[in-house]
Amino acid sequence: MTTFEASLSASMRGSSHDAPSMADQLPTISFGFDDLRCRMNQFTARFDDFIEKGRRRVLEERNQFRMNVAEVQEDQRMKKRDIEILSLKQTQHTQTLSKETHEKAEMQEAISTLTIQRDERLTHRDALRAQIAEVQKSISARREAQLKHRRYLDGQSRYNEPELDFWESYLGLRIEGLGRPDRLKFVYTNVCEREWDREAWFELDTTERDYKVHDFRPKVERDEVDRVLERLNETRDLATFLKGMRELFVEALK
Repeated sequence: MTTFEASLSASMRGSSHDAPSMADQLPTISFGFDDLRCRMNQFTARFDDFIEKGRRRVLEERNQFRMNVAEVQEDQRMKKRDIEILSLKQTQHTQTLSKETHEKAEMQEAISTLTIQRDERLTHRDALRAQIAEVQKSISARREAQLKHRRYLDGQSRYNEPELDFWESYLGLRIEGLGRPDRLKFVYTNVCEREWDREAWFELDTTERDYKVHDFRPKVERDEVDRVLERLNETRDLATFLKGMRELFVEALK
C-alpha cells in the first residue's frame, strides 16, 4: 500500500465516529506503480540491450573501418610500389628505345656506306672485267699473230737452215739462246783483223712481227742497225740481215 492510501485510510478511521463524508463515497483509484516499474525496468533492460548492441555494432564498424583503412593503405602502398616499378620500367624502356634508335641510325649509316662501297666495287669490277676482256682479246690476237709468224718461220726454216749452217761453219757465227723462246743472241768471231778472237754480238727480239735489235757490241751507229733491221722486216731475208750486221761490226772494228 502506498503512503497516500495509508493516510487516506487513517483519516477515514479517525472520523468513523463521525457521519459519512463525501470522500467515503469516492471510488478507489489504483495508479499501477508496480506495473509501471515493471514496464520501466523492461524498458531499461531493452534500452541497455539496445545500447550494448549499438556499442558492439559501433566497435565492429570501427574495427571494420580500421581494417578497411589498413587495406586501403596497403593497396595504396602496393599501387605506389607498382607505379614506381612501372616508372622504372618506362625509364628503362625509354633508354632502350633511345639506344635502339641510335643503333638503328648507326646501322643505316653503315648500310649506306657499305652500299656505296659495294656499288663502287661493282663499278670497278665491271671496269676490270672490261679491261680483262680487252687484254684477253689482245693476247688472243697476239698469240694468233705469233702462231702465224711461227708457222711462217717454220716454213722458212727449210730454206734458212743450209745458209745458217754456212754462216756458222765458215763465217764464224754462233747462235745462243737467252732463256726466252722469242729472243736470240748472234755472236760473230773473226771480225777484227788485229784481234782475231774478239767477238761481236747482238740480240734479236722476235716477239712481234717486226723484229727488234736490243743490245749489241761493239758500238755501232743505231741508224745503221735500224736500216739493216728494216730491210729484214720487209724481206724476211735473214741471211742478208746477218751478212749486213757482220759488215757493220767489221767496219766498226777497223
